[in-house]
Amino acid sequence: MTDGISSILSQIRAHEMRTHGPGGDAAPGKAIDPGLLNPGASRAGAVQGAEGTGFMETLNKAIDGVSGAQNHAGAMQKAFEMGDPNADLARVMVAMQQSQVAFRATVEVRNRMVQAYQDVMNMPV
Repeated sequence: MTDGISSILSQIRAHEMRTHGPGGDAAPGKAIDPGLLNPGASRAGAVQGAEGTGFMETLNKAIDGVSGAQNHAGAMQKAFEMGDPNADLARVMVAMQQSQVAFRATVEVRNRMVQAYQDVMNMPV
């Protein structure tokens, strides 16, 4: 189960590196904490407190990012159909594929969350 999640996270990181470059102009809040992959590993006694972003906020940002990618792909597709010279077919196809990958990753995360919820609910008390 963690191998699939690790695979998705590495794909997301690779996408962020392609999008933002090696220096990265991404906001620090969008970085994926490597400690989440190994919850048992100690992080020098650091405990995420009130200053950290919450799960709901992180989830909302991720969903907004997917929505933005889909809106961008749709706008590029419309511009291509209208004959805009700045919207060539290759860029439109790349934008559509990026939005599709982001959506599939979101659906996979949702499925994992539902499965985790069902596992918790079926635990004997």
